[in-house]
Amino acid sequence: MPGSSFKDELVYVSALNEFVYCPRRYYYQRYYDEIGEPYELVDGRSKHEHGSRRGSWVTERYFRSDDLGMHGKIDLVDTESGTPTPVERKRSESGSYYPSDEVQLAGYCMLLEDAMDEPVNVGYIYLYSTDTRHSVRITQDHRDTVREILQRIQTMSVDSIPPLTQTPSKCEACSARAYCMPGETAVLSPSEAEGTGWEGTSSGDLT
Repeated sequence: MPGSSFKDELVYVSALNEFVYCPRRYYYQRYYDEIGEPYELVDGRSKHEHGSRRGSWVTERYFRSDDLGMHGKIDLVDTESGTPTPVERKRSESGSYYPSDEVQLAGYCMLLEDAMDEPVNVGYIYLYSTDTRHSVRITQDHRDTVREILQRIQTMSVDSIPPLTQTPSKCEACSARAYCMPGETAVLSPSEAEGTGWEGTSSGDLT
């Protein structure tokens, strides 16, 4: 809700994905969720303290780390190889995953290695659309990106709205568009559209 403060609270790992996809969309989900509740609180209700086991898989296992400043529920933890490995499942229409998905997976790997106190350098992204599982090696760059995004999220303020996306196609079916109003913002405040795909929008483009 507007005016709420989230600074220094744990960040839900899925928020990393949302932020990388579009910081402005994440801002409106966080402070102006469609049902009137903060994004973290809505998303956090799905967490489970205990997962269920199916063969070598542990499903929906919840982890948190005060040291890392984040928490989240891993879809699957695969233990077949002897080393617990997170598996993130995605419904991708394109048949591929996105850089933001890798960042989210890296966050889960960091949570898992924090809990086990040993490195977790590989995770998997499973795509429903192609029934394929993709191995992702988690690098130091992934970890640095996670920490950078965590810092940016934790220092967000309701008074500071991120700029418009440079990829207007992301706005077409965006659930936050009613709050964001990218086209209207570009027309009424052209300076906010500088350097983005919305630059040069006119009032005629809105009809």
